[in-house]
Amino acid sequence: MTPGQRLREVLNWLNGATPAGLLIARSGHAELDRQADGIWTATRYEGIARRRPFTVGNVLLTRHCATELRKRPDLRRHEARHSTQWAVLGPLFVPLYVVAMLMSRILTGDTATGNAFEVHAGLRAGGYALRTRQRRAAHTPS
Repeated sequence: MTPGQRLREVLNWLNGATPAGLLIARSGHAELDRQADGIWTATRYEGIARRRPFTVGNVLLTRHCATELRKRPDLRRHEARHSTQWAVLGPLFVPLYVVAMLMSRILTGDTATGNAFEVHAGLRAGGYALRTRQRRAAHTPS
């Protein structure tokens, strides 16, 4: 584990995000496995919000099996970047992410294309379609 990965791991334990992620994983009957970079993979997750993989602290939750996840190293790197975002922002990550999703929806028509957190983590690596930004038509009163 690199010093940066270790720092990320410690910060996510201290800010409570990793313990919360582990509780979410357990409640969704996921199979847990700690990786060399300090990220816990919670595979075969059966809880809420299982359409897409997501990360809480140092816990990557996915409905996929471990074999499928190993075939997607770009996704693991994408989710590790979210883990770093959690380490930096702590509990503020959730409301800031929601605001970023809403702004992206308003500006682009989807929740990822204009979301700074997803863009930083890598849209393509996260499995998001690359879309061009849409401009909303100005409303002219009649």
